[in-house]
Amino acid sequence: MNKFFILPILLLLHFPVHAQPDTIQTGQGELIITPIQHGSLVLEYQGKTIYVDPYGGGKSYQEVKEPDLVLITDIHGDHLHEETLKALSLEKADFIVPAAVKEKLGEMELSIPEPEVLANGEQTSWEGIQIEAIPMYNLPETSDSRHPKGRGNGYVLSFDGTRVYISGDTEAIPEMRALKDIDVAFVPMNLPYTMDIQQAAEGVLAFAPEVIYPYHYKGSDVEAFKQKVESQNPNIEVRLREWY
Repeated sequence: MNKFFILPILLLLHFPVHAQPDTIQTGQGELIITPIQHGSLVLEYQGKTIYVDPYGGGKSYQEVKEPDLVLITDIHGDHLHEETLKALSLEKADFIVPAAVKEKLGEMELSIPEPEVLANGEQTSWEGIQIEAIPMYNLPETSDSRHPKGRGNGYVLSFDGTRVYISGDTEAIPEMRALKDIDVAFVPMNLPYTMDIQQAAEGVLAFAPEVIYPYHYKGSDVEAFKQKVESQNPNIEVRLREWY
């Protein structure tokens, strides 16, 4: 039996309409994934709750637990969203962020602990979860790029051997294509900020995760993306979820 399955429909009643939680079996229990909005999601594992790029306002998080950890990928407002952060209870949450995000957080009136900074290629351990910062950037690399290399982070989180890749705003960069042993991935596709569905499909086919979630895809034909990926590699499951 595939280790990936959707929680029973009755559990969905406890979440916002747009959020459809999935559960993944790891070596030490369940990892629950809840899409929130655009590029934001919530991960729950062994009693800990991780928010990724909180966005969409405080109401989007009313039916999920308060965060123990917040990961932020970049400085743009759809990832580092001051209004949403101020609406959340963050006093007990740890933060892992790029240096540019830490600087912006310092300009906000937030009651949060000192964030831990990760640069591209660095890694840390939080509550037994391994977290590695992966480059995210636009191609070609130019001085006026919306997402220059080195400013933001994608992340690979390892939950007892189950590896989850959260790409952030990126294109199908060499660092993405070279990823190994990824079980679950979240990859964006919306021009002109990230990439089109063809480039996204090529990137995903290169590193071949078991499950891929298109996210940050407003205006993109994710059904066509699904067809492109699954027709070329039926071992990759493309999951389309409600992010908007």
